[in-house]
Amino acid sequence: MSAKSETAQLFKDGLAVRRDVLGADYVDGSIAKANDFTMAFQHITTEWCWGYAWTRDGLSRKTRSMLNLAMLTALNRSAEIKLHVKGALANGVTVEEIKEVLLHATVYCGIPAGLDAFKAANQVLEEEGAYEKAAAKAAKKKVTAKKAAAKKVAAAKPAAAEAVAAKAPAKKAAAKKAVKK
Repeated sequence: MSAKSETAQLFKDGLAVRRDVLGADYVDGSIAKANDFTMAFQHITTEWCWGYAWTRDGLSRKTRSMLNLAMLTALNRSAEIKLHVKGALANGVTVEEIKEVLLHATVYCGIPAGLDAFKAANQVLEEEGAYEKAAAKAAKKKVTAKKAAAKKVAAAKPAAAEAVAAKAPAKKAAAKKAVKK
């Protein structure tokens, strides 16, 4: 494969991943707004970042998203944090996991960087309705757990009733013996 065709493939693969993670509207809008000067940046971002790094097998997209949030916190890049919080949500990162990543990064990167990251992430999480979605998911999980526990109890009741019923004749016989004595 020639270098030119390899670069074209990286762009094609990278564009697909970039759209999946960041949303087609955002990505296509960025490319549409690019002029001759900024199109070079669109190419390098799509080819290297998304076509090379994000398409590798070694890490899941979820893990890559969490790493990005930590690194962007370290670099104090709140605009990029906002973009990548949306991507993290799309890649299955939970609100709780985003919080933990930002807390961990804050310890190593400093309070000012962490504060900016939390502000940026919070804005996106509110805009995306992520808090409500997380609460609904937790409530559904709780209901499912309660139903499972109720089924377990209900399943145990017949077995307990059978055990009691099986012991009843023996108890009756023992009671009759005690009366005869």
